[in-house]
Amino acid sequence: MTDFSDLSPAYVRSIAPYQPGKPIAELAREMGLDEAKIVKLASNENPRGIGPRTRAALEAALRDLARYPDGNGFELKRALSRRYGVDASSIVLGNGSNDVLELVSLAFLAPGRSAVFSQHAFAVYPLATQARGARSIVTPAKDYGHDLEAMAAAVDADTQVVWIANPNNPTGTIVSPERLEAFVRRVPARVLVVIDEAYNEYLHADLRADTVKWLRRHPNLIVTRTFSKAYGLAGLRVGYALAHPQVADLMNRVRQPFNVSSLALVAATAALDDMEFVARSYAENLQGLRQLEQGAKQLGLEWIPSYGNFITIRVGRAAEVYKRLLKRGVIVRPVGGGYQLPEHLRVTVGTEAENERFLAALSASLGE
Repeated sequence: MTDFSDLSPAYVRSIAPYQPGKPIAELAREMGLDEAKIVKLASNENPRGIGPRTRAALEAALRDLARYPDGNGFELKRALSRRYGVDASSIVLGNGSNDVLELVSLAFLAPGRSAVFSQHAFAVYPLATQARGARSIVTPAKDYGHDLEAMAAAVDADTQVVWIANPNNPTGTIVSPERLEAFVRRVPARVLVVIDEAYNEYLHADLRADTVKWLRRHPNLIVTRTFSKAYGLAGLRVGYALAHPQVADLMNRVRQPFNVSSLALVAATAALDDMEFVARSYAENLQGLRQLEQGAKQLGLEWIPSYGNFITIRVGRAAEVYKRLLKRGVIVRPVGGGYQLPEHLRVTVGTEAENERFLAALSASLGE
């Protein structure tokens, strides 16, 4: 019998698939638990759901679901263009920002090329790099975050892309705007620097880098963002990239024609203008972070200071604690394996009640 794995390139066969956070329904089936009583704090979703403007826009769009979506995303691009002062030719839409990151790798990575990223960086970077047959250059983390000096020094003759998440997932660390732009200036102009800002809306205004303005003076910069976090649209999957028009054009050439659904386009366009919802999400997230930090402190645990909507806590034998939490109906995210943080658990900021439920379950799990 034919071994069909031999038909695939070796670099594809060696990929370890991305492991998402465990779904509530799956845990309920496995443990015989009531779905309504399970708390999921594993995937950095917004516990507030979606805003009222977004809900109204979605309801109005339901009648047109028999039609294909606008493959060019005209309305959403127009809204993004107005918000950020960029031309529509500089915008690439994706099925979540993960899709946009994949488009970067499809357009610019291949066998014989390399990409630089940090230890403890987002799992999609090595996956997207390896899937194209490119070489991964991984630099050691510094205080759980990006060591920009080491990353700049690691850029090789065949390096085409540098991946940076700011804030970083899963550690929540941040690079200051000044240090980040100094790094972009230092990188050769032939190397694309991708700044992944999935958690940008959770940053205080003083900490936000004005990366959109940087695009004018750094043509090799790509900025990616998402509607899956602060805007609450994780289930609809919509993200975007802002880049030089020539870079965006190449990314759009490898993009699927209808990679963003009609509902996602409508919801994202409405959500972009609902700044009151985003502001409240930011404020409630800050309160939730303080609640989880205080809870970890009371349990005598260390944590990595976070600037996202999650916190990564050192619990010791994390894989074991994770399983104990599952039995108590609480889902968090172990970050061993490729993330190389076997003693840590990443915990999404939930509602006040969800955070309290997690802390109580963690206390009981640590005591076993």
